[in-house]
Amino acid sequence: MMEKNGNLIINGSGSYPGGRYDKISIRGEGTIMTDVECSALKVYGTSEAAENVKTGSVKVFGEAEVKRNMEAEDTLVMGTMMVGGNAHLKKIKILGLLEVGDGLTGDEANIKGSIAVNGDVEFETFDSSGGFEIKGLLTADTIKVGLRFGQSSAEEIGGGKITVKKKSNTLLPFGKEIGSLSAKVIEGDDIYLENTKADIVRGNKVKIGPGCQIGVVEYRDDFTHDSKATVKITTKI
Repeated sequence: MMEKNGNLIINGSGSYPGGRYDKISIRGEGTIMTDVECSALKVYGTSEAAENVKTGSVKVFGEAEVKRNMEAEDTLVMGTMMVGGNAHLKKIKILGLLEVGDGLTGDEANIKGSIAVNGDVEFETFDSSGGFEIKGLLTADTIKVGLRFGQSSAEEIGGGKITVKKKSNTLLPFGKEIGSLSAKVIEGDDIYLENTKADIVRGNKVKIGPGCQIGVVEYRDDFTHDSKATVKITTKI
């Protein structure tokens, strides 16, 4: 165990005090007992932080759990990361799984794996070709969703430009299963949707593509819909 501001390297298993470190690398099974701050955190094995974590970069190849809140500049999850409280992660790339107990905020989100968030999600750009389950509101200036497989959902989705498109799934040889998105309300300036189920879609320019089931569309400037889409009520506002 090195002094503070040095590196903490955990190869076996055990519990370690928190504090400030330069780099933390966990290859075995490590528990950090109190608040911890570091410039870089790498988890190859299994790690648990009992309190809060603040780091410059975090890379998770194994399994990481933060019981309370987490802050990071740069986040890459290849394995599994769970945050019990709020996660403020400026730039995220998720190839594995990220679970957040409260809210998730940041600047740039790139999701190729999946995220599950119990609260709201707020980014400047949100780009998903994986899957997401958001119990609260998803907001971003630009939202791009590529539906490959499975069901993605959010309570409400709000943004400037919102684009939801089905993607051919190269992983499944027959490409039978097509992804879908569901939300109660989708609201934005410029909206294009495919394979989406929503109660209300509200925007300036709204284009409803194939595979959609929409209750009400409220639009200001422009509205078009595909013949393979169902829209019950359309209102110009």
